[in-house]
Amino acid sequence: MIRKGVFWGTILAVFALVTYVGLSSGAEEAGGEACISPEEVADYVHTVIEADRTLYTKLVVQRMQDHGKVIASQHWKGRGQLPLPAQMLLLAGLEVEGMGTGLKYRLASLWPLEEENGPATDFERTGLQVVADDPSEVYAGTIKRGKLRYFKAIYADKAVSKACVECHNGHLLSPRRDYKLNDVMGGVIVSFPVQ
Repeated sequence: MIRKGVFWGTILAVFALVTYVGLSSGAEEAGGEACISPEEVADYVHTVIEADRTLYTKLVVQRMQDHGKVIASQHWKGRGQLPLPAQMLLLAGLEVEGMGTGLKYRLASLWPLEEENGPATDFERTGLQVVADDPSEVYAGTIKRGKLRYFKAIYADKAVSKACVECHNGHLLSPRRDYKLNDVMGGVIVSFPVQ
């Protein structure tokens, strides 16, 4: 059931991206403007990611833990447990990246539990600081990787459940232990190729 939600969310995100690329290509050929901006595409993708993650957190993880059925754990694979919501988002992001569309998304933080979840570039570091200072802001722009141009957007990632807060505040590797519900913990980074 969880995989179906991630699958359909991914399909919707890819559809939005393909629609954007198709409409912008057709609009350019017809001499018109693109109908969907990269900002709108990123917002659509982010909306699907957030909806999937919030529902997984509240309807699966929190519910199962409240009923004492299954525990979500960082070491879920070897213990027959559920992936943490952040891990589920990262796993889905890797799955989407593997589909070869150029769409990528991941979590990152200025206070990561794992080093690989920190900012990878100055753009990401600046964006994470912007959304930490003002969660209503989206830090976005066009970047270059080799000869290709990508649109990249960073959205605030908030602690949406007590499980998020408890995990980060109690984790041995956590550089920060004072999170409260709805605090910004980092950012969701969405990127895709643009022409």
